[in-house]
Amino acid sequence: MRFGVLGPLRVLDGDRDLTPGPAKHRALLAALLLRRGQVLTVDRLIAEVWGEEPPASAEPVLRVYVSALRKVVDGIRTVPGGYLLDVDPDQVDAHRFERLVSAGRRARDAGRTAEAADELRAALALWRGPALAGIDSGPLRRAYAVPLEELRLTALEERVELDLALGRGAELTGELRALVAAYPLRERAWGQLMLALNQAGRRPEALSVYQEARRLLIDELGLEPGAELREAHERVLARDASPRAVPNEMPPDVVDFTGRERVLDWIRGAVPTAGSAPVHLVLHGPAGAGKSAMAIHAAAALDFPDGRLYASLRARTPGAVLEDLLRSLGCPQGAVPTEPAERARLYRSMVSGRRLLVVLDDAVDEAQVRPLLPTGPGCLTLVTSRSPLLGLEAARARELDVFDPGESVAMLARVVGEQRVRAEPQAAARIAVLCGGLPLALRIAGSRLARRPDWTLRHLAGRLEDERGRLDELSAGDLAVRSSLALGYHALSDRERLLLRRLGALSAPDFAPWAAAAVLGAPADRLLEALAEAGLLQARGLDAAGQERYGWHELTRLYAAERLYGEEGTSGQVLAAAGREILDRTRRARALLLPAEPGSGQTLVHTAEQVMALATTQFRESARWLAAERGFLVATVVDFQRTGLDEAAWRLAFYLTPFFELGAHHEDWRMAAEIGLRAARRMGHRHGEALLLRSMADLYRARGHLVAAAEALQRALSLAEAGEVARTRHRLGLVHLARGRRQEAEACFVACLTAFSAAGDQRGRADALRALGGLRRAEDLLVRSLAAYRELGDPRGEAAVSLDLAGLLLDRRCPAEARERAERGLGLLRRLGDRLPEAAGLVVLARVAMAEGRPDVARGAAEGALGTFREHADRRGAAQALLTLAAALLDLDEIDGAVDAITSSMGEFDVLGDRHGLAGAEELAGEVRRRRGLRL
Repeated sequence: MRFGVLGPLRVLDGDRDLTPGPAKHRALLAALLLRRGQVLTVDRLIAEVWGEEPPASAEPVLRVYVSALRKVVDGIRTVPGGYLLDVDPDQVDAHRFERLVSAGRRARDAGRTAEAADELRAALALWRGPALAGIDSGPLRRAYAVPLEELRLTALEERVELDLALGRGAELTGELRALVAAYPLRERAWGQLMLALNQAGRRPEALSVYQEARRLLIDELGLEPGAELREAHERVLARDASPRAVPNEMPPDVVDFTGRERVLDWIRGAVPTAGSAPVHLVLHGPAGAGKSAMAIHAAAALDFPDGRLYASLRARTPGAVLEDLLRSLGCPQGAVPTEPAERARLYRSMVSGRRLLVVLDDAVDEAQVRPLLPTGPGCLTLVTSRSPLLGLEAARARELDVFDPGESVAMLARVVGEQRVRAEPQAAARIAVLCGGLPLALRIAGSRLARRPDWTLRHLAGRLEDERGRLDELSAGDLAVRSSLALGYHALSDRERLLLRRLGALSAPDFAPWAAAAVLGAPADRLLEALAEAGLLQARGLDAAGQERYGWHELTRLYAAERLYGEEGTSGQVLAAAGREILDRTRRARALLLPAEPGSGQTLVHTAEQVMALATTQFRESARWLAAERGFLVATVVDFQRTGLDEAAWRLAFYLTPFFELGAHHEDWRMAAEIGLRAARRMGHRHGEALLLRSMADLYRARGHLVAAAEALQRALSLAEAGEVARTRHRLGLVHLARGRRQEAEACFVACLTAFSAAGDQRGRADALRALGGLRRAEDLLVRSLAAYRELGDPRGEAAVSLDLAGLLLDRRCPAEARERAERGLGLLRRLGDRLPEAAGLVVLARVAMAEGRPDVARGAAEGALGTFREHADRRGAAQALLTLAAALLDLDEIDGAVDAITSSMGEFDVLGDRHGLAGAEELAGEVRRRRGLRL
């Protein structure tokens, strides 16, 4: 499959044109294609598809658009935070174009002129018209169409330059005439036309072209031609003019430089043309990210006619640096002014008539850089800093992130040797992971291996595995990760250092300001911003709950933990103090997921309007907060257990259970529950052990491991306190029901209902009424359960029972009433943003449509549900959706599709041990056999 955005949007599968028709679908697909392989948030996609004023229904409509595109385009994945298109970059013409341009430039820099011209010619041939033609999205056009068009023109001029070097001037004149007609103010194109005409033996015409260009520039802009056009004129007049000597102070290029092609392309694309305004670029990132090597490597490939200057800033004053720069520009030592202001004025004067490249390495802040920026037309400044230098006027910044796994291993191979890396690929990959992709760490690891040919890569990987000694291992000669981080740490204020080292108590890769405040014991927003400015943390944008999130490199975290131990002692005290806030916030979020949870003794009575208001605010916000904090909270369970805070560990694991269940986060659920269970047992806390066994049983039941679930609940019953017995027995009844043991299940539910009623536990009573009503297919019990959930102010419970009632009414052949119930439940779930329960509601709605004789509608609902279940790896839900889909396909006489769906559902039900579901699938299979005589 091939995709095109360099012109009108185009989707081709072989000879078939699959281009979407609706404008919004095309805009959405274009947004995904332009950033293939990147996570795009829902909010960002909405802004790019609808602009500044999206409709209120934009989010669910976006999901519908994504679902529609998935029928045409493979590789659209739902990921935490949004969507991602996973296709090969060469399938998208824009990415292929950029790759070919980069390949052409590399060939040019290596002296392979003909190859370079061919690569650029192939890149330009991909264009079919203006980029994103027909895409109605201002944000996309501004962000991508304009830069792509500029890169096209630049690539065209570069290809012409190469063709001129190959002596093809006579072939270029027509193309260049068209180019200057379309872009009359591009001086480089005029200069190339002059050189092409001269090369073709048409020197008088070449000189005439210069006069034509000069008149146009004066008439349109009031300016004389710039240096590049004048130089072309001079070359035509005097072909043997010798170049003037220029300073070149760049340090030697890094021989084993690896990767960073996108950054190199960004720098090359930003190089100003002669006569245009100077450009200032800032490369920023954490210590050891390879900023200096990147700037030096990029500078080595750039040609600036008047020289290349280099200055290492660090803690030096601007005045001291200016003295060096003035001498490099030819100012005699005795003529350098003593006052910094005078030096700055002289520097500006000396660079005003030159086209220079200036590299300012390791800048501290904006004030240090400003006096050093060249002001001459066409000058380029590359600044490296740990800070993005946001206050630097008219500068463009780009963060230099760590290497991805492939780049990390490639760099290791460049330093150690390809043969040793190929001999131990798994060990090489592990070293890359333990170095966190940090170029400095990888270089040190490679240098140690290069000096120790007797060491295997596996041996070094083993030494790096120990977190406590990893920074000791990452030291070679005058290179050390620890010393690089220490420079940034000691430049911080006392409060900033205190926060950084206390954050070292956490193992989570990122966190929100409230968590930082918890470990510090005071508000931390400003301090976090300062740490991000210093390059020790990275601001990662807003999360699903609207909180700013900060992350850091793993080696920075180890350094912070090392400083915490050295200056304050173990991390247990910090975690104990922070634990109260962490547990309290999580408990409150859980309480909103489960209003008046069994055992809380809390009974809330709300009107229907109040319930709806809560459903659209607090309930949804609690789920979003838990979704945003899931990784942090799971890591904190591990932190609590690691530091001996067993009670905090088991309580946090228990509080997270309903959220894990709601989102089908089974792996996080398993890990947290197992850690919590061990913690409760270690401290001999019977109540905590019973609660975590109950959590493990819920997980087993969700995964279809019903025997294990029953065993866990039996152990929990032997430990449960009086108030917990009924709740544990209720879950045991659910397991019996799933195993087809209806009598045992009914006995459990009846006993629970009696116990909950006697204890005044309204939530427990509502749950028991629902379970018993579902088992007996008793509408009166379900209606009583529905009323109880409404009194409790629990829209999730209300939605679940509404769907149960819809199913019951379907069995009684009352489709109209069933639809009313199903749509009520589905509406509540959509307002809450609960994707998996919403998918279950879609299955019920599909069954309603089947009963109404609308199999086409049923098919759409079942397919939507199946997609959600598969995204969340919910096998039981997927099996039910497949069965419903099969019935719809059978009614549509799509027998082959029905057979596939039935076969898939049988496989799922068999793995889950769901005999009832398997029986339903067998019954439907029998209908297929009756219709077509097929064997399943």
